[in-house]
Amino acid sequence: MTISDRKFVAVSYDLFVGGEDGEPELMEKAPADHPLKFTFGLGMMLDKFEENLKGLSVGDKFNFTIDSEDAYGDFEDERILDLDKSIFMVDGEFDSESIAEGKLVPMMDTEGNRMNGIVLEVTEDKVKMDFNHPLAGENLNFKGEVLEVRDATEEEIAVVLNQHNCGGCSGSCGDCSSDCDSNCGDYEEGGCCCGGK
Repeated sequence: MTISDRKFVAVSYDLFVGGEDGEPELMEKAPADHPLKFTFGLGMMLDKFEENLKGLSVGDKFNFTIDSEDAYGDFEDERILDLDKSIFMVDGEFDSESIAEGKLVPMMDTEGNRMNGIVLEVTEDKVKMDFNHPLAGENLNFKGEVLEVRDATEEEIAVVLNQHNCGGCSGSCGDCSSDCDSNCGDYEEGGCCCGGK
């Protein structure tokens, strides 16, 4: 059986970024005992990620690179914002535990779109946040192996269709299998890029 639409797929992989000026950096791993699992062809993953896996079978190895423009786009300075500290008040107090340098903070814009921001700096009255995807501007090199391919169950398909675009790395938070558990996009805990959107 080969990877095609509505197949349940499990893959192990190492994700490398950088390398233009030196050694590529290992960004995340999905080992064989904790693989990335997803339903193919339902928009859970980056289009180019799926294109490179289509037609592969169990046991096939892969090694491909997705250019940044086909992954998470270019790094944009306009996505670094200085926000008023008052936005982060809880019961009249600034939430210094959650809003600290290096923390990933889930937020929502005025149109209701979910996004994650990384706190760069906290000053007396402002919080500087970066809303670029953590892998913006990076070419993504995936090296791995196909571990499982089977027909997806109706339940697996329904879960994806009902939870699509949960604001994290893939369409279905529960299918992210790196270290992010129910919070896709939790890059502080070791990733969950997993080729997801």
